[in-house]
Amino acid sequence: MHVTTATGDALVHPSPVLVLGCFEERFADDPLMGAIDEKLQGGASSIWESNEFAGKLNKSKLIHTFGRLPAERILLVGLGKREELTAERVRQAAGTAVKAVRATGVPRFTSLLHRAAAGVERSLEATVDGYLLGSYSFDHYKTKKSDEAAMEEVVLLVADDTEREKAVRVAEERVTICEAVTFARDLVSQPGNVATPAYLADQAIALAGRLGITCRVLEREEMERLSMEGILSVAKGSHNPPRFIVFEYLAGDPKKRPVVLVGKGVTFDSGGISLKPREGMERMKDDMAGAAAVMGTLRAVAGLRLPVNLVGLIPVAENMPGGGAYKPGDVVRTMSGQTVEIVNTDAEGRMLLCDALHYAQRYRPAALIDLATLTGACLVALGTVATGVMGNDPALIRALTGAGEATGERLWELPVWEEFGEIMKSDIADMKNAGGAHAGTISAAWFLQRYVGKTKWAHLDIAGTAWEDKGKPYLPKGATGVGVRLLVEYLQRTFC
Repeated sequence: MHVTTATGDALVHPSPVLVLGCFEERFADDPLMGAIDEKLQGGASSIWESNEFAGKLNKSKLIHTFGRLPAERILLVGLGKREELTAERVRQAAGTAVKAVRATGVPRFTSLLHRAAAGVERSLEATVDGYLLGSYSFDHYKTKKSDEAAMEEVVLLVADDTEREKAVRVAEERVTICEAVTFARDLVSQPGNVATPAYLADQAIALAGRLGITCRVLEREEMERLSMEGILSVAKGSHNPPRFIVFEYLAGDPKKRPVVLVGKGVTFDSGGISLKPREGMERMKDDMAGAAAVMGTLRAVAGLRLPVNLVGLIPVAENMPGGGAYKPGDVVRTMSGQTVEIVNTDAEGRMLLCDALHYAQRYRPAALIDLATLTGACLVALGTVATGVMGNDPALIRALTGAGEATGERLWELPVWEEFGEIMKSDIADMKNAGGAHAGTISAAWFLQRYVGKTKWAHLDIAGTAWEDKGKPYLPKGATGVGVRLLVEYLQRTFC
């Protein structure tokens, strides 16, 4: 969807649909709403008085103007109580609005939503994000398209040329970031028979070529030379060979060490020999959401030309129960030389990540951040509301948490105390790859920490936030693209 800007008065601006934000207060208390109500001969206030629409958050009401205004329809969108308005609520309201517009079959609309939220910091950014992210759909494989219109354009109506200049800058930035989120969503949404390790590697090479990013893809032979047995062991049961993708975007000070992002790329996770239950297994195509987030972040950072040094590492494999698959009881010597007793082949993500985290040490990272749909235990602990964050550097975790609050991709810290390592002890190896029924999210992070050395490190468990089952205002059902906006915000705040 294109985002354009225009200057003008809402009372004289022609549009198929004009979106207005409303608080839980009388229309007459807002001068613009009062003027519109007068043009509609009390049509808006009568809706309020009959309690059809009361401005509650994420509620909407469509009004036909019948020629009394140049706008053919007015869409009222609730913002809730004025004193409780935040950027996240603006984002949600915009997502609600774009869905309501889409249901009318109209492909273009004009927005004044940001005007009502003018007192909220970054309200225009939140508005654009909500519109772009809320209009997303993945229907690539549907032969019959939806009756709902594909959204083509939103016009941000502003007061004057000065405000318009700012709106143009904001819109360009947010479009770049939201297109990167859409890219990540599309990757996660692809079925497992399409999004194989080779497919992900091809997408990475194509992305790097478009944006001028350095990209190398290591195949099985080179991975064997590097002793990446953690990754290779997971891939043994699949006919699709693994890949290891390396992105390098070095646009910052050459003297400064890069931030390294690591994304888990299990393109389909059957659980291997420790087979998952059949219910819901089809969703295991989303086990590469960490990889998608890293690729999306690289796309956004390069598109914005941020002056940062950024490396992306993506270990990619398919976890299948073939005749050659690794088995419970096996011992794997990882790239770092540490040995791991396999007690659960469905704890495969950490086997990929441990080699990638060790490989990352060659860059001497200023910060090392990994993202992974790692544990169902994180979903149990935090649901779909927040991503679990663990790490060894409080300042890094605070910075990421602040970025999460700004973007609505909230993080919640869990401890990684040394005592949790007790459940990971092995009788025959340095450690086990799973610790049992308790503290699963934390014990997984404890395992990963063995591979980061003294590097400042944070682990984001996105198992609960990478996929939306029911659909929310700007998170349609399916892949969410979580992590992209969060990481871009963190990089902008910290290094730009």
